[in-house]
Amino acid sequence: MLPYIHFSPIPSCFFNLLLYFYSAIKHVANTFMEHIRNFCIIAHIDHGKSTLADRLLQTTGTISDRDMKAQALDDMDIERERGITIKSHAIQMDFEKNGIKYTLNLIDTPGHVDFSYEVSRSIAACEGALLIVDASQGIEAQTISNLYLALEHDLEIIPILNKMDLPGAQPEEVTDQIVDLIGCDPSDVIQASGKTGLGVDEILDAVINRIPAPKGDPNAPLQAMIFDSVFNPFRGIIAYFRIINGTISKGERIRFLNTGKDYNAEEVGILKMSLSPKKEVLTGDVGYIISGIKKAAEVKVGDTITSHANPCVSAVRGFEDVKPMVFAGIYPVDTEDYEELRYSMEKLQLNDSSLVFEPESSAALGFGFRCGFLGMLHMEIIQERLEREFNMVVITTVPNVSYQAFLSRTPEDPFIVNNPSELPDPSMLDHIKEPYIKAQIITKSEYVGQIMTLCIDKRGELKNQVYLTQDRVEITFEMPLGEIVFDFYDRLKTVSRGYASFDYHPIGYRKSDLIKLDLMLNSEQIDALSALVHKSNAYDLGKRICIKLKELIPRQQFEIPIQAAIGAKIIARETIKALRKDVTAKCYGGDISRKRKLLEKQKAGKKRMRQIGRVEIPQEAFLAVLKLND
Repeated sequence: MLPYIHFSPIPSCFFNLLLYFYSAIKHVANTFMEHIRNFCIIAHIDHGKSTLADRLLQTTGTISDRDMKAQALDDMDIERERGITIKSHAIQMDFEKNGIKYTLNLIDTPGHVDFSYEVSRSIAACEGALLIVDASQGIEAQTISNLYLALEHDLEIIPILNKMDLPGAQPEEVTDQIVDLIGCDPSDVIQASGKTGLGVDEILDAVINRIPAPKGDPNAPLQAMIFDSVFNPFRGIIAYFRIINGTISKGERIRFLNTGKDYNAEEVGILKMSLSPKKEVLTGDVGYIISGIKKAAEVKVGDTITSHANPCVSAVRGFEDVKPMVFAGIYPVDTEDYEELRYSMEKLQLNDSSLVFEPESSAALGFGFRCGFLGMLHMEIIQERLEREFNMVVITTVPNVSYQAFLSRTPEDPFIVNNPSELPDPSMLDHIKEPYIKAQIITKSEYVGQIMTLCIDKRGELKNQVYLTQDRVEITFEMPLGEIVFDFYDRLKTVSRGYASFDYHPIGYRKSDLIKLDLMLNSEQIDALSALVHKSNAYDLGKRICIKLKELIPRQQFEIPIQAAIGAKIIARETIKALRKDVTAKCYGGDISRKRKLLEKQKAGKKRMRQIGRVEIPQEAFLAVLKLND
């Protein structure tokens, strides 16, 4: 029989003391959250987001006048040179109003349609958004696209009329456009200028008064969402997160729910102009974590960080997986650099999670990677970043899109074709489907005719035409994605003198009369130059590619035939003439048979050279298709 143990009752005052401390801690945490504002800046490209962000940083004293420079948040050389934002950038600002200190977490986002995935990730980490509209250009296609994205996440929208200092500003007309789009009161639209600093104080007041404080339970298990990450060669992977519930402390054992791996939080902190270490980051705040992770595969954007000791029940609803729009092969110039290229691509993918790649091989180019991009500008930026940041000289093949091939024996089951070389034999094919998009173009009314001609040439179908104002028209087309991935955007800007804005989203696959166009060089098929094209365009396209390659490929000491073929049928041919060496120059006289003998010997040598000689294809040839309309 167990001995009787007497427990003396715990005084009620002890429970009251514990309850008091718990309430005090909860009150402090809630007070801290009430003074946090998380917001992002969204707009069409070149509407002045980064310049306005610079003024916000200056006004709040986050950056001194001495350290100030244009596009302060854009830390890549390529962003400064092109004058565009490629990566979203998070920064924390401190602002005091009526004696109360507020913490403002700002995320500056890109405006180009190719970087919309950066915008979607930024929006998921915020409660509000500054919608910037250029007072001289008005609402553009990407303005509408980003706005709908923000409204889907129930963000508080603060409309701002930027570039009010320009002589061409039309505040009344553009304000009416904003009111029609959002349904707000005209007095809610803030007039501002990123260049002069007009309206910046009003914007900060609106951020504090209109954007709600983050919601969350400081005493719940840690639940933080990773919205971005970068690779540091000395410290490993630095993950940027937004805390939904709980707090994270330095030295704490944490877990990544997606991979199930545990790490020590070696350093946590907040994002100023440089990383600012803290002992802990609280609920509702945005910060960073360094835990010594070296492998890119172990950190996934959209993953949830939780505590090892007290894990959360469910993961935060992250982001949808990115859907690439344009596919192209990237190959190292020297095949020995394949592993180094893989390493570089993994590091780049960590910083740009919209990049998708998988290994592939080509008969002409050796081993490389099949890459998916969000658009042509995205592809161009990735290639340039590989060369600048990793010293990788690469060859990029002709861009194309993904198709669905249906075989005769299984007509219900589609076969995904990412590369024309993967297309099955025509005798086995039932039909092919290609991806279609809904394209939204906003332009001045005087350019409607040229734009419609361009879209119809690209097999587009007009679906809607709406006059937003007297001289601004919104045109909606449905057209194949494969027709716009090359030069559509550039030509659109040309025919509209830069006034047209363009946005699109996929609407599914449709059956099309597509055929495979092969390019042969010296009777050898070059799979990297093959393309899937519409039957009506095949002959014209084949002829133009042959002419372009004839200009680009250097002459050899043997004749090089360039042929475009559909199956076994040659539809176009150009010939690069041989460089002729005068072998009879050393014969000063004598019998004609001596010269004939040398010429016969040269003829036999050229025949043998043509059989075993290889033609070097310059990088420009792989992108020749893009410049066919130049």
